[in-house]
Amino acid sequence: MTDSSLLSDYPVHTEIEVAWGEMDALQHVNNAVYFRYFETARIDYCQALDLMKILSASNIGPVVSETSCRYKLPVTFPDTLVVGSRIIEVKDDRFTMEYAVLSRKHQAISTLGKATIVMFDFKTGHKAPLPQSVIEHIDAVESRSNR
Repeated sequence: MTDSSLLSDYPVHTEIEVAWGEMDALQHVNNAVYFRYFETARIDYCQALDLMKILSASNIGPVVSETSCRYKLPVTFPDTLVVGSRIIEVKDDRFTMEYAVLSRKHQAISTLGKATIVMFDFKTGHKAPLPQSVIEHIDAVESRSNR
């Protein structure tokens, strides 16, 4: 199996080298570290959308309202991970992302994750609608996957 076949449904791929210091006393990557991996992948996806550029003028931006992780296979140093990310649902004021973490050492998906991202108006302190231009960018990015 290759990265592309295991992550073909994920249009954005983020490569991450496992650091020695990310392992815990049980000699595998600590469970909390995966949320940093997801964050890195989420930022890469947002850059693919030009999300920060689109939203910076309006003081509206994405905030994580919920996130989860399912561990399938322990990861250890050394390893290179590839985090695939995709958006599976778009609503008026939010979207839901999914992540799949591929361990190159094991050639298997080690971890699955999910996050709900809400648009937030930093001027008013309230939720904001997801701009149509962002929805169009999401559609363009998602059309790159082999789904």
